[in-house]
Amino acid sequence: MEKDQNRFDESGKLKNGNVIETFKDGTVSGVGIYIKGEKTGEWKFYYRNGNLKAFGKYDVGQLIDEWVWYRENGLMLQSGSFDRAGRKTGLWRRYHINGVLMDEGHFLEGKKVGEWRSYDADSQIRKVTKHKGG
Repeated sequence: MEKDQNRFDESGKLKNGNVIETFKDGTVSGVGIYIKGEKTGEWKFYYRNGNLKAFGKYDVGQLIDEWVWYRENGLMLQSGSFDRAGRKTGLWRRYHINGVLMDEGHFLEGKKVGEWRSYDADSQIRKVTKHKGG
């Protein structure tokens, strides 16, 4: 099995401490903390143009709690949370390319539950769907 190269530093040791990751051209792609080769705590990721791409928390390499993602133009792409098992949980929202809300609803243990609403690019409700649970 091939080892995950991102977990190791230049000397082949597991990464530990504050890290600034870069694209091949040297621009910053990510900033955060590694503990024993696993992303931990608050992380921020960037596009090559320097704009923020995403931010949130990791626990032993797993996305947890609230995360927010942005488009390269700076407008929001989506937001939502992960439980300790890495499954989507709670309220999730996605946005159209113009920044207007596209859809929203809740997840429980990684599955859509309850009422989900979809909107067109002019903020008008396009569709409402009901999912089991919630």
